[in-house]
Amino acid sequence: MSRGRPRKRDEGPEQLSFPPPQKPTAQRATKARVMTAPEQAARVYIGRRAKPSVVPGHVKLTFTFDLRRELAEALSERAIREGLNMEAVILDIISKGVRK
Repeated sequence: MSRGRPRKRDEGPEQLSFPPPQKPTAQRATKARVMTAPEQAARVYIGRRAKPSVVPGHVKLTFTFDLRRELAEALSERAIREGLNMEAVILDIISKGVRK
């Protein structure tokens, strides 16, 4: 049986030199500290997250709620009593809360 070639000792991967990380510029640091008004932030958020609705002037937002079972049943009971769907009941509650 023939012997294989002697293996060279692997000295590990070749080390690559990367450029040193860049320090943030004064302009970047200033931008991070500037706070926008809540109205502007809300417009940006809705612009990114919402989808157009078929109803003019409305947008579609999708949420998933993690509710206590009792609360979910109470909302469902109210929706059935009022002849609405659960989304309409939640929308009504939210609308009343924002107007106050």
